Amino acid sequence: MTEIRFHEMPDGRRIAHRFTPGVGPTLIFLPGYMSDMTGSKATALFDMAVASGRACLLLDYSGCGESPGDFADGTLSRWRDEVLALIAAAGLEEVVLVGSSMGGWLMLMVAEALPDRVKGLVGVAAAPDFTDWGVAQMDKNVLADGETIWEDNPYGPEPTPTHPGFWADGQANLMLEREIAFDGPVRLLHGQGDPEVPWDISVRLAEKLRSSEVQVTLIKDGDHRLSRESDVHVLLRSVAELVLSRAPAA
Repeated sequence: MTEIRFHEMPDGRRIAHRFTPGVGPTLIFLPGYMSDMTGSKATALFDMAVASGRACLLLDYSGCGESPGDFADGTLSRWRDEVLALIAAAGLEEVVLVGSSMGGWLMLMVAEALPDRVKGLVGVAAAPDFTDWGVAQMDKNVLADGETIWEDNPYGPEPTPTHPGFWADGQANLMLEREIAFDGPVRLLHGQGDPEVPWDISVRLAEKLRSSEVQVTLIKDGDHRLSRESDVHVLLRSVAELVLSRAPAA
């Protein structure tokens, strides 16, 4: 079944998701900041899974897309717990996480929380620690005082907010200054024309991951979203290769 369903958290939060059953490991797409499961990369991944008979899960974090709630309440830890709850509720024993931008930070947090279940990672312009390197000191001071900052949004007419709760939680979950405890295969895709997340973040991430099975693919003319047909093809190919490497023996 591929219609939108809702999982209710203990505190009443309702998390919208779509799931298609199939062979594992289950592919899980983690959207970026203020994004949702209707994006082109998420949709392409889901369509590939349906066509190949592979299990796939899409979701909207609380306060995003079809999931009710106030976006201002969202934090990395809160959204990580929602992902963990969906994995548990669906009884998924093996998963491969595909994280876009902020979702690339979130996938690392989920992987450390579920070391026995997460079998691979694919990052698309992964942005771990962006509350640190992506925020000016002046804005950090404003956020530390409990105020929201607003920035121009290159992808829409409304400005992009950073709320103090999200920022503080991000600062408490920084990852690029320590070893990241994940040993499975990792594929990191990044556009060298990305104006939002410098491509060297993926290189730094590769260095910090404990795994020796890490590959970084740089797309010279790629932007932040990597949503062109050619970019999506690279993503789907990377996912397929990683998943095939996890296929059980016949």
